[in-house]
Amino acid sequence: MSDEKDRFKYVNYLWDKDKADKLEGDEVGLLIYRSNLLGADLRLTNYGGGNTSCKANAIDPLTREHVEVMWIKGSGGDIGTLKRNGLAALYVDKLHSLQKIYTGIEQEDAMVELFNHCIYDLDSKAPSIDTPLHGFLPFKHIDHLHPDAAIAIAAAKDGKRITEELFEGAIGWVDWQKPGFDLGLQLQHCLAENPGIRGIMLGSHGLFTWGDTAYDCYLNTLEVVEKCAAYLEASYGQKGPVFGGQRINTIVADQRVKQAALLAPFLRGFCSTERSMIGHFSDDARVLEFINSNDLDRLAPLGTSCPDHFLRTKISPLVLELNPDEDLTDSELLKAKLAPAFKAYREMYQAYYEACKHANSPAIRDANPVIILYPGIGLFSFAKDKQTARVAAEFYTNAINVMKGAEAVSTYTSLPRQEAFNIEYWLLEEAKLQRMPKSKSLSGKIALVTGSAGGIGKAIAKKFLEEGAVVLLNDNDAQRLDHAGKEFKKLFGDDTFSSVLLDVTNKEAIDEAFNQAALSFGGIDIVVNCAGLSISKPLEAHTVQDWDLLYDVLVKGQFRITQEAVNMMRKQGVGGDVINIVSKNALVSGPNNAGYGSAKAAQLHLSRLNAAELGSDQIRVNVVNPDAVISDSKIWEGDWAAGRAKAYGIKVEELPEFYAKRTLLNQIILPEDIANACMVYVGGLLNKSTGNVLNVDGGVAMAFVR
Repeated sequence: MSDEKDRFKYVNYLWDKDKADKLEGDEVGLLIYRSNLLGADLRLTNYGGGNTSCKANAIDPLTREHVEVMWIKGSGGDIGTLKRNGLAALYVDKLHSLQKIYTGIEQEDAMVELFNHCIYDLDSKAPSIDTPLHGFLPFKHIDHLHPDAAIAIAAAKDGKRITEELFEGAIGWVDWQKPGFDLGLQLQHCLAENPGIRGIMLGSHGLFTWGDTAYDCYLNTLEVVEKCAAYLEASYGQKGPVFGGQRINTIVADQRVKQAALLAPFLRGFCSTERSMIGHFSDDARVLEFINSNDLDRLAPLGTSCPDHFLRTKISPLVLELNPDEDLTDSELLKAKLAPAFKAYREMYQAYYEACKHANSPAIRDANPVIILYPGIGLFSFAKDKQTARVAAEFYTNAINVMKGAEAVSTYTSLPRQEAFNIEYWLLEEAKLQRMPKSKSLSGKIALVTGSAGGIGKAIAKKFLEEGAVVLLNDNDAQRLDHAGKEFKKLFGDDTFSSVLLDVTNKEAIDEAFNQAALSFGGIDIVVNCAGLSISKPLEAHTVQDWDLLYDVLVKGQFRITQEAVNMMRKQGVGGDVINIVSKNALVSGPNNAGYGSAKAAQLHLSRLNAAELGSDQIRVNVVNPDAVISDSKIWEGDWAAGRAKAYGIKVEELPEFYAKRTLLNQIILPEDIANACMVYVGGLLNKSTGNVLNVDGGVAMAFVR
């Protein structure tokens, strides 16, 4: 097999014969194996893109006779992560019988409902729109992928001629048509007119390849894509510099990242006028080559060609008219520069919708851009969540690859606006959107919870993630942060959080944390000041160093974090939440507690002062007062527990029961209880409340605010 690997330079040969041999006789298992290998190479297809199938004999559960069944990736799946429960299984003969009742293109969408009458496996995923494209071809194994190298040829003005010449007639050609029943018939017709071909190129769309076995199909796919990629590679520079040469010189990476972090919150604010968006930034070399080029202004407005691309990136990007070294520190001036560009984009999108809509088209969707290009700096994308934003950026990078290849061998052609609209506002796509789960209460929100690698902070971060937010996970303890990151990745996945070391007494660390929030997600919506420590000593034993440490972490830390958060929230212009985790000790006097108790009181009053000042910015500032949260807390690992036990004349191990018994509800307080209190403030039901104090202490009468 090493010889096979050596044949390929532009795609990855990943087939493992030993693994495949263990699946011999299991055509569905081999389909999944092949699909996962294809999905593992982004040069072959992107997340959620493409479709794979196999046909094999099975026993009809009603007649007990052998029938031919097609297994195909179900609607909305991803071949890279495909499992058996992601497949649809349909009777091949019943699929073919649908041709007898098909009357023409006007019946196209109605045929999709009839796929359900062809279901073999009642546990099937919903069949995708590509079902007839695979079903009407006779081959046992079929791949339908969207490789950049193939789409570059498919989207070239001379794509049909290039395909015929490059493959010497071994690859057929079908002009662009929206996926569906009729396109399946066209593939069938193309094969009938060109018997013996090894695949079909779909104009502006993608590639179909096949084989009698899973391996033959896999190898055929790789060979065709490899040939396309090699042809493009040999063509670069033949017509002149790529993308007409570079108009802007790339600036150093550190400066690009600095500019991106400064700009991202402003862009996020403009993109969040209809719903809160999460951002992604990329300064990939392929992106920079395109956005710094002479051809950017000509090519970017054309939009993309492949439906998979523009469904995720919108019809075209917004190109910013900012210099790479633009001064981005004057917020009002910058907003004044950006506002007309966003206004023009929304008007363009509205005009596109009005010009192309049909009588039964769904209502216009968010008119803000998904892809924003900043020449010299990079690409920003904004969507409902991090994964969608990241995937949109990946797909636009694919579109750049397609434009680069098409321009090298011919002239790039995008889909006509009407065709693009017919895909974007396709009633079947709208139905798919309507079937998606309802957004969670914190979807689109970005949270920074200081000290979120353990104790109360970790519980709050988890709660926010469960409710749909993304989180900047942080701690001043690298080992603790690493452990929390591994746990969060397992529970929530890579796209839900970003990690950064954060010491709230260090200005540089604070700046770095907020820069990372901007780069990773686009800004910040919720800040929870939770980082803390406790020192319990009699007055005579309390040192100035103790005092300074308490006030630096609790009071100055809260002040600095809030200050930076407000600065970023004002850039976004969409409001926000600051929650300060204070303590019952801010209200109750107790022994051996002068430094800690007074610092907590300062935190509480600082919260009130901030609430009074920030209301005009729609930034709410509220307080949660816990008491005796012992579980998973570093506070209780040190001298604090011993100090409190000594003050109350009990043993350390007796503290949880002691604290519970002194409350009105006789309850032990857990980190999750504090997390729930934070959700009360940010979950949507208290959007008109600020300056409040919520005690979560089991009921301590002395701590009643009123």
